[in-house]
Amino acid sequence: MATVPTLTDALLTLENRVATLTLNRHDLRNALTGSHLIEDIVTTAQWVNRCDDVSVLVITGAGSAFSAGGNIRDMANRSGDFAGDVAECADRYRKGIQQIPLTLQDVEVPIIAAVNGPAIGAGFDLANMADIRIASENAKFGETFLNLGIIPGDGGAWFMQRLIGYQRAFELTLTGRIIDAGEARELGIVLDVVPAGELLNAANAMASRIASQPPKATRLTKRLMTMAPRMELKDFLDVCANFQGMCHNEPEHLEAVNRMLETMARK
Repeated sequence: MATVPTLTDALLTLENRVATLTLNRHDLRNALTGSHLIEDIVTTAQWVNRCDDVSVLVITGAGSAFSAGGNIRDMANRSGDFAGDVAECADRYRKGIQQIPLTLQDVEVPIIAAVNGPAIGAGFDLANMADIRIASENAKFGETFLNLGIIPGDGGAWFMQRLIGYQRAFELTLTGRIIDAGEARELGIVLDVVPAGELLNAANAMASRIASQPPKATRLTKRLMTMAPRMELKDFLDVCANFQGMCHNEPEHLEAVNRMLETMARK
């Protein structure tokens, strides 16, 4: 079993190839700034890519919130991540919260966000950086930056319009309105909504199903899924051919084929 890193403001576990990252600053409603959660998320993402024992990463929050995003008190005091003049503040964003999207975009395994409660501002964007979102009936979502006179400085506009299209993303971002889990499902933001007490079971069921697939092919498939929108078809097919050649030369492929042949023989 791989050694799981110890984090400062989050909990990380690994069981049956599923890593679970729990944001654990419920006293701050799991705000990403004014805590060590940015560093914890980056550390986890880097560890996942190095660890062959991980096939899926689940991200959730402790307490009643998934993540409140930015620390409002720090904004009011112009302290922490929000201190300094224009250049200093911009540099803090680049070295701070913007490391989350840059790192999560490079995570090689599927990411599932189990949204247990409000996901607001950068917390909403964090959920949108996952490949799949499953929400508790208690979840709420809000791209509320403009309500505070700021922009989605963590790259949220990039992720949301790729998820639900420009027009819907524009409306949510420019109005700053908060939507419930049901509307999030209707918009295609979340895959499913479940009772609060069943959230982790639902997320783990999905994670376990994915983790049961051949691990190397799973990582390559995620790479293909994320590369596809940015590539011309001819170039994409060339990558597919290379990846498929790799798969056909992996022991996990032969093992899967033999299992299929055994199943067919029993019918």
